[in-house]
Amino acid sequence: MRCLLMVCLLIPSAPVFGSADEPTDARKPKSDAELRYWLQNMVWYHRYNLDEIAAATGLGKSEIQAALKRYKINSQTRPKRAEDAPLLVLPYPGGRHPRIGFLEGAIRPQRETKVSVFTPWDPNSYVVADVPEAIWSNLGLTYLAHTHVPTIWTKKGVKLEKLEWNRREDGSYDIERKLPNGIIFGTKIVPRRRSVLMEMWLTNNTAEKLTDLRVQNCVMLKGAAGFEKQTKDNKMFFDPYAVCRSDDGKHWVITAWVPHHRGWANARCPCLHADPKFPDCPPGKTQHLRGWLSFYEGEDIKGELHRIDATGWRKEEYQRK
Repeated sequence: MRCLLMVCLLIPSAPVFGSADEPTDARKPKSDAELRYWLQNMVWYHRYNLDEIAAATGLGKSEIQAALKRYKINSQTRPKRAEDAPLLVLPYPGGRHPRIGFLEGAIRPQRETKVSVFTPWDPNSYVVADVPEAIWSNLGLTYLAHTHVPTIWTKKGVKLEKLEWNRREDGSYDIERKLPNGIIFGTKIVPRRRSVLMEMWLTNNTAEKLTDLRVQNCVMLKGAAGFEKQTKDNKMFFDPYAVCRSDDGKHWVITAWVPHHRGWANARCPCLHADPKFPDCPPGKTQHLRGWLSFYEGEDIKGELHRIDATGWRKEEYQRK
């Protein structure tokens, strides 16, 4: 990702927003409130350096430093979270690639599909859930959250607009995208004390039935200390669950989606998948997927999966509680 340094002719208290010189992958804040939010996100929690902040925002380093000073944002001013708070989930800011390797398979990753979920045992460690990373259908590769292989839209020269997560007052996040052919898909993220509930939906507003609706949902492990080893040896699959064990063998990342399609991992990223598949979707209908992400401290991973199953999270009514 390239960083464009800009010369600001205004006083530091009045940053410029929406310049035409915005780098391709940057998301320049549209207001002071948005600038403050994203700086808190990047500095307090993701611990970005100035180069990464510049790559994410398109602002010059002098602008960034002035804003950090103005808003008193630094590692010492990070607020303390309540012990009984839900798991910390934040939109991933971009500006830092969420993978360690296989970067050629994810050029210009889009941030609007990605959230960071922080571990309960280390406030500086997080996984990045890409939901969705990709959607296939009988039409072909219908959506891709980065540049890698052609989609049905890139083949036609159609560019999709940049979106952002809706940040709700209850701590949840949601987003919805309408594709040029009328397909609508969306995701909702709900943090809870011990888990993160996820939901996806797809509405078919085309004239034909959609089939083979495979979804690729990725959990990237680069930011989680003890899980970043580029190997498959620490990953196991108990459909619909995919789990990754830490180097010390006592900490786990757990994810699942239903209806389940397949579990797999890419050691080079490294990442973890419990990929789902939408049921076939007739014109005018909507189909749903339900997902889970959590962490576990202990050695009885199978017992933990039984406990999770007993919550009934796969049922729609559980998601609505």
